[in-house]
Amino acid sequence: MPTTLPPSIFNDVVGPVMRGPSSSHSAASVRIGRLARDLCGGDPDRVLVEFDTLGSLATTHASQGSDMGLFGGLLGWAADDERLPASAAALQDAGIELEIRIAELRDPHPNTYRLTLQRGGAQHRLVAISTGGGMIEVIEIDGAPVVLRGDYSVTLLDVADDGRTTAAALRERTDVDNVVVTGRSPTLVVVEGQTFVDDRTLAELPAVRGARRLAPVLPVRSRRDLRVPFLHAGEMVATADPTARRLSDFALDYETARGAIEPGEVLACMREILTIVRSGVRQGLAGTDYADRILPRQSHQFAAKLAQGALLDGGILNRAILYVTALMEVKSAMGVIVAAPTAGSCATFPATCLAAAEAVGASEDATLRAMLAAGLIGVFVATRSSFAAEVGGCQAETGAGAAMAAAALVELAGGDAAQALSAASHALQNVLGLVCDPIANRVEAPCLGRNIAGAANALACANVALAGYDHLIPLDEVLDAHRRISEDMARELRCTALGGLSITPTSKAIEARLCGSADCTHPCGDTAR
Repeated sequence: MPTTLPPSIFNDVVGPVMRGPSSSHSAASVRIGRLARDLCGGDPDRVLVEFDTLGSLATTHASQGSDMGLFGGLLGWAADDERLPASAAALQDAGIELEIRIAELRDPHPNTYRLTLQRGGAQHRLVAISTGGGMIEVIEIDGAPVVLRGDYSVTLLDVADDGRTTAAALRERTDVDNVVVTGRSPTLVVVEGQTFVDDRTLAELPAVRGARRLAPVLPVRSRRDLRVPFLHAGEMVATADPTARRLSDFALDYETARGAIEPGEVLACMREILTIVRSGVRQGLAGTDYADRILPRQSHQFAAKLAQGALLDGGILNRAILYVTALMEVKSAMGVIVAAPTAGSCATFPATCLAAAEAVGASEDATLRAMLAAGLIGVFVATRSSFAAEVGGCQAETGAGAAMAAAALVELAGGDAAQALSAASHALQNVLGLVCDPIANRVEAPCLGRNIAGAANALACANVALAGYDHLIPLDEVLDAHRRISEDMARELRCTALGGLSITPTSKAIEARLCGSADCTHPCGDTAR
C-alpha cells in the first residue's frame, strides 16, 4: 500500500530507533498504544484488542512483538524503552485488564489493530493499521472515519452542533493546519496543528462539549501546504541531470523541503542514526546475551576466522557480513537498533554502508551522504510500494534494504545519481518474489541470512552499475512490479508463519520448544488477560 503523504527519510525509511524483533509489529504497536492511551486520557482500566482471523497479526502478534509494543505504548513508553520486554508484566502490575480476541473481521489490511478502551466509565474505540517500517495510520476513532499518522498535535473536539461553525472558527487560526468534521453523532471535529488547540480558544467555542489531545509520535512533523520537489525517481531525474549530481544532493533537496529544515540539520539527524549503528555493531561484536532466541551469538566466530585469514577473500563483503551479523544479534537480544527500513532488515543497508565506508576510508560527511542517498531510495519504495513483509514478503524488507545499500555504495565510490538509481534497480530486480517465512515464528532466521545476502546483492549491483551495466527497467517500473507481485503473493508467504520455512518440522519443533518452556521470556509468552 503506497503512502499517500510525502514520506520523510527519518519518519518512513531510516527509523524508528527501537527495540524488538519487528518494526511493523514492535515499533508500530508502541505508537498505536500511545495514541490509544492519549485517546482515553491516561492509563486505561480495561482494553480489548481484536485481530482479524485472516490478517497477519492473528498468528504473529505474540511472537513478533506486537503485544510487547502495544502494552508498552498503553503505558506511555517509547519504542526504545529498555522495559519493553517486560511490558506484559508491567501492564498487569498497573492493574490494566486486557483481552486479546481473534475474530473474523474482514479487515482489508493484514496489520489492523482494533482497540476498545475503558477508563473511568468512559469507552473509546480506535482502529489503526501498521503500514510498514514502524509507520502507522489511525483510520477510525469512536466510529468516525479519520486519517491520522502521528505527525501532528491532534485535538479531538466533541461538539453539540454539526461542527461547521466550530471548524470555520478554527480554520482562521494560523497555527491550525487541518480541520476535519466527521459525520457522526455527536459530531467529532479533528484538528491537526503544530500545537494543540489551547484551553482559551476552546472556551470561546460554545458548541465544544469536550476535548482530547493526541501527541505526535513521529520525529518529523507535517504541515499545511507541504510540498516536496519530487516523489518518484522519474520525477527526480526530470528536475536535474542525474549524471551531474550525486544522489545525496537530491536527497538533501528532498528532506530539507519535507521537514522544513536546513541541510545541516538533516546531516545532524543522520549523524545520530550513524552513532546508533556504530554502537550497535560494537555491542554485537562485544557479545550479546538473551536467553530466549533461536540463534546463539555467532559474529565472534566470523571475526576470529577473518582475523586468522581462514576465510575466503571477500574484501568489503566479509566486513559487511561481520557487521550485519553483529547488528542482527543486537536486535535478537532486544538491544537498540534503527529500523532501516525495517527491524527485520535493520542490518542490510546500515551495516553494509558502514563496512564499505570504513574500507574505503570515507569521511564522516561522505558516510552521512551515502546514508542519505539510501534514504532517498527508501522514499521511492515507500511512495510506490511497501516495506511491510505482511504486505509483500521479504522482497519488501531485505529487498528494499539491498536497493538502498546498493545506492549508498555507489555514493561512497563517487558515482553519480544515475548510477545509484541503476544499482538500486538491479538489486531490487534480483529479489522480486522473495517470501517472508520466519522460522519458529520469530524474526531471526532466515532473516539473518537474507540480510547477509542483501549485503552481497548490494555490493555486486553497485559494482555493475559503476561499470555501466544496463539495468534495463527503470526503478519506478521495478517498484510497480514489486507492488503487483506483493498483491499476488499468497498470504501464507507474507510473514504469517503459515508457509515456507515456517512450517517445516524443524521450525515447528523449535517453536514448540521455545514457547513451551516455563521460563520463556520472549514476547510470545503468556500475555496479560
